[in-house]
Amino acid sequence: MSLLRTTAVTSYLGLIVLTLLWEGWLAPAAGAAPGFWLTVKSLPLLIPLFGVLHDRHRAYTWACLLVLVYFTEGIVIAFSERHAGLGIHSSLIYAILEILLCVSFFVSAAYRTRALRSRGL
Repeated sequence: MSLLRTTAVTSYLGLIVLTLLWEGWLAPAAGAAPGFWLTVKSLPLLIPLFGVLHDRHRAYTWACLLVLVYFTEGIVIAFSERHAGLGIHSSLIYAILEILLCVSFFVSAAYRTRALRSRGL
């Protein structure tokens, strides 16, 4: 398995796990039903997962477009919570992790897609 594929798959799975932990237990959004945001934020990530795991360039493309939404959410939350500190129940640390995972996936998936398309796969 190539380094780009390993980085893409690891960061994508990490984003799914982060989303589940963040909205499920660590710092869930206030004011909503307990599983609502967990479902709303986690389900879209599962749609291209099969293709990403099987190294399909179209799945990487769709996942890159989807990850941009999570990147935007991470930027907005990090900016709005920048004075909250880095405690375990603070959303700031999870937003920073979300940003890093999104950037890692986006860059590695973009280069992996380029490599797959140049080989005609």
